[in-house]
Amino acid sequence: MIKSSVIPLVWVIVLTSWILLIGGNSMARVIPPIASGKYFQEVKTEIKLPVQSEKNVLKLFRYQNVLIAASSNGVFRYLNGEWSGDAFGQNWRTATLDPKGVVWLASEKFILGERAVSGFNLPDNCLKDTILSLMWEDEKTLYVGTSNGLLIYNGTWTTLAAAEGKRVNSILEDKHGDLWVATNQGLLRRMDGKWLNMDDLLMANSWKRSYFSLENDPGKSEVLFGGNYAVGAIADDGNHWILRGADGLPFGPATTIRSFGGVLWLGTGHGAIRKDSTWHYYNDKRWLPDNKVNDILPVDQHTVWIATPEGISEIREVEMTLSQKAAAFEERIKLRHDRYGLVNSSFLRIPGDLSTNQKVNEDNDGLWTSLYLATECFRYAVTKDPEARKNAIKTYEAMERLETATGIPGFPARSFVAAGDSITKSHSPFPREWHLSADGKWKWLGDTSSDEIVGHMFAYPLFYELVAEGELKVRVKSLVQRIMDHIVDHNFLLIDLDGKPTKWGIWTPDSLNYATFRWYERGLNSLQILSFLQTAVYVTGDQKFKKAYNDLVEKHHYAQNVAEVKMYGPYENSHSDDILAFLPYYNLFRYTKEDKWFPYYLQGLQKCWQIAAPDRIPAWNVFASTALKNDCNLWIAISGLRNIPMDMVEWTMENSHRWDLQKDQLIDRSGQVQATIPIPAPEGSIPGWNRNPRQLNSGSNGKYENDGTYFLLPYWMGRFYGYFTE
Repeated sequence: MIKSSVIPLVWVIVLTSWILLIGGNSMARVIPPIASGKYFQEVKTEIKLPVQSEKNVLKLFRYQNVLIAASSNGVFRYLNGEWSGDAFGQNWRTATLDPKGVVWLASEKFILGERAVSGFNLPDNCLKDTILSLMWEDEKTLYVGTSNGLLIYNGTWTTLAAAEGKRVNSILEDKHGDLWVATNQGLLRRMDGKWLNMDDLLMANSWKRSYFSLENDPGKSEVLFGGNYAVGAIADDGNHWILRGADGLPFGPATTIRSFGGVLWLGTGHGAIRKDSTWHYYNDKRWLPDNKVNDILPVDQHTVWIATPEGISEIREVEMTLSQKAAAFEERIKLRHDRYGLVNSSFLRIPGDLSTNQKVNEDNDGLWTSLYLATECFRYAVTKDPEARKNAIKTYEAMERLETATGIPGFPARSFVAAGDSITKSHSPFPREWHLSADGKWKWLGDTSSDEIVGHMFAYPLFYELVAEGELKVRVKSLVQRIMDHIVDHNFLLIDLDGKPTKWGIWTPDSLNYATFRWYERGLNSLQILSFLQTAVYVTGDQKFKKAYNDLVEKHHYAQNVAEVKMYGPYENSHSDDILAFLPYYNLFRYTKEDKWFPYYLQGLQKCWQIAAPDRIPAWNVFASTALKNDCNLWIAISGLRNIPMDMVEWTMENSHRWDLQKDQLIDRSGQVQATIPIPAPEGSIPGWNRNPRQLNSGSNGKYENDGTYFLLPYWMGRFYGYFTE
């Protein structure tokens, strides 16, 4: 650690060269805008089955223009949004469609056509067998796969000797009239009337003679099949292929295979998979009512139905723009996430049921609300939409109340509730106390942290510049003055109602520079206070804050501290610290002009960005691009914004079982197993500012809905700076 107040010449030379190399403030490159345009957003809808149908949908078919669902208690047809059909029988286990469009259902040992008065049982010599699969070869010949072989019915029963003793999972007729049978003892094929076991002739030993599903590719002359650890194709032209975990296959075995329009769909016991130009994985309740996939039916190029024991999910690609997505996210906030102007997640009394949402307090309401305030400031600057201005003013006034409710000038609360409201207990292991405001109208939460001040000081100058006019400007200026007076006058500490510093509101040199337990905060909190002071100089014009800034950099080497703001490598990585770094960096770079200490700030930010970049978090791409005035992978930000799911319920999402994700040998700071790369947003937990995007298993069983500011802020900030266009 350099403790001199004079920057060594070698530092100046090296870091100045670095500025010129990456296109720093004085030599900024022009960042060409990215036209986001229209794209396809995946949206899941639960298909409501008729009341007479059980949830367990076994098979899905299409006959002419009618969609057909065979459930465990009947057959139901869907046309123009309406269901028809009646329940009959029970405990059906599988089904097939005959050439005339009639559905045949099978229980363990009995088969019945949906329009038949009577059906037929397995022959007496197969009464110990269980029916697993069915296929009509023609109007008279039905193949029945069982747990112990393959039977043929055309008025009388015969048994296929080649399949005797084998578990028959799937049966297929290819384009040449050849039959294929997937068994647990080989892949059988009928060619020119002769049955062959392909595993005795050609199949690789790695398949271990075990197959689960078969499918014709309608666009090619090839048969698709699913094995234990891969899916593959046997092609007429010899261009056979296989796909496994190393190729991107998320999981298996694929018990269902469907090919449609060049897209491959796979169903497994733990989710569904789509393969187009890349891989997509759908599991858990964000996408499916049950992880066990019974069947898949591609309805059209952009729509698929997935049948499970708990019903049908429709996943549809809906054409939209990012601005349309933003409008939907804004509507969500208005409906379920605005609590007295504070914006945060909402609690769902019934997991996943949005109609049971309850707006509750959280420990960092000030921080999360500030992000929404910044969002609306950028949005108003771009669109001049009166609603955005109205939202910004309402949100600012809620944040202002965080400070006025405490009765302590310059000391904002973590959160507040109306005096008569119930309080949601803090999850923090540290004690938090609620207090009544002097007017008796509010209860406020103390022990305010640096997180809150980071949020306040990030958002207020944006509101001051982009939205506030007249008396509002005066109020913002006065509020910033009070907050920074409080911090500076108390030796860079936040002093709570009890007259003692809060646990995390510490920016004083005595602690940051000399207390060993503050090592991890040294660079981070040095960055914060320098940014706060420069922001306060800009908003208030009070040179008292400039003097405090100079004292910290010249006497207490805070600028050098900032060069080490992100400690990572042998030390743990905190994603919460990314928020606490990028937000103050934004203002520090805006308001620190021609500062001799700037090379240190640049070094620290560059390090932060290099560490954060692999996480592919859109906000940090935008923040880094703005501060460094260089394109910091903004195409990743666009891709990330598109990928954020529309469903923002905090479902539990499991990915630790996947084949395609390499597990990191090092656990994360919360002791959880993580992947070596980020989990794609649709496949992991709801992405968040302070969350590890590589955590394999995460979520809260649908107990909360996220407000979606994670999407809105980088989108509107990117629009404001001209990085994204519609």
